[in-house]
Amino acid sequence: MARIEGVRIKNFRALRDVTLGKLWNLQSAEPLTPMTAVIGKNGVGKSSLFDAFGFLADCLRVGVEEACDLRGRGGFDRIRSQGMNDSIEFEVYYKEEGNTRPITYEIAIGVDGKSRPYVQKERLRQRRKGQTRGWPFSFLILNDGKGVVWKGEEQGIDEDKRRFDLLDLIDSIKKGEDKEESGETEVVELEDRRKLGIATLGALKQHPRISAFRRFIEGWYLSYFTPDAARSLPLAGPQKHLNIHGDNLGNVVQFMEREHKDKFQSILNNIAAKIPGIQKIDTDKTADGRLLLRFNDRGFKDPFYSQQMSDGTLKVFAYLLLLEDPVPPPFLCIEEPENGLYHKLLETLATEFRAHATGQKGGSQIFITTHQPYFVDALSPEEVWILEKGEDGFSTIKRASDIEIVKNMVEQGLPLGGLWYSDYLDAR
Repeated sequence: MARIEGVRIKNFRALRDVTLGKLWNLQSAEPLTPMTAVIGKNGVGKSSLFDAFGFLADCLRVGVEEACDLRGRGGFDRIRSQGMNDSIEFEVYYKEEGNTRPITYEIAIGVDGKSRPYVQKERLRQRRKGQTRGWPFSFLILNDGKGVVWKGEEQGIDEDKRRFDLLDLIDSIKKGEDKEESGETEVVELEDRRKLGIATLGALKQHPRISAFRRFIEGWYLSYFTPDAARSLPLAGPQKHLNIHGDNLGNVVQFMEREHKDKFQSILNNIAAKIPGIQKIDTDKTADGRLLLRFNDRGFKDPFYSQQMSDGTLKVFAYLLLLEDPVPPPFLCIEEPENGLYHKLLETLATEFRAHATGQKGGSQIFITTHQPYFVDALSPEEVWILEKGEDGFSTIKRASDIEIVKNMVEQGLPLGGLWYSDYLDAR
């Protein structure tokens, strides 16, 4: 399954310029781990970092202008770093599979003359087989919606040797000049500069690498789970995957009961064993075809339905059910999973997340923001990043394993969350 090895974010809210993990031009850095947790005080930018992934996914889904207004973002001027006039930029460095060559995706979003957000630049690049040094080969370059794309798997622009002027190439073709082109290249011009090029070109069979990256982002799951939504009674009808709010929990249960009947009860039993106080979980079918969750609490003869269960029980059930998805999302992003949970349950939850992310079946890569030391106690320094506010008001970030004293103390058996609580984890 695809994995993000590194990401760089510029001019997005408090994240004026932060880098996590490895990039194509930062090869000395260690890549992101299968499970990554970002910690920090209130107001340091954890929610902004979480929303940066959501914003990029929304840009692909609906375009940059609408993405700027979704989820209460308030428009481009509200999400661009305060006092900055430059574009909002993202760089994602990822691998499709463990042994494949990494691909870099870069995008810059600015505003046009009418203050409307649009895609200024977009690029996909990858080193060729055997290439270990020099600039990667770009197989997609778009400037202001105009550019060149290379078809197939191995074509690209050698940027060390062929630094041609892309816009000049486009102009010459528009004018009908006889400029020889590779049979694998295609000059493109997008009709709407507010839409991502990968959204359009990724739908075409002749661009498999672009298609793969589009599918990768489309598969991201960002959890905006709310227990009240999970208590709702949706209409009957099986659904494959839990949605971002969790209000189709019953539909997912119905799908798994139908499609994975032999395994379904064992999944419920496995989840029940990990939730304190729950003896058994089963279902009850209504007259209109819906499946209701029933929780058998120890000490009570009659079961409780999901509408009667606590916020914490519903959250744990939803997270564990999400990890049991037969086709898990490639990237799973959860903000503060500890809210409403008993503190001694957090280590178990962290262990379940890691087991899923590092499983032999290739589970989701998991990205978490948290401010709970008990959750961090279950993590390693390589998995934890510390986010803080700099003196200029913008966020800075550092990996816990890069703090030598922290790494040494963890090796001596001290819990990482306890060190954070004692102020040993200082990003500066």
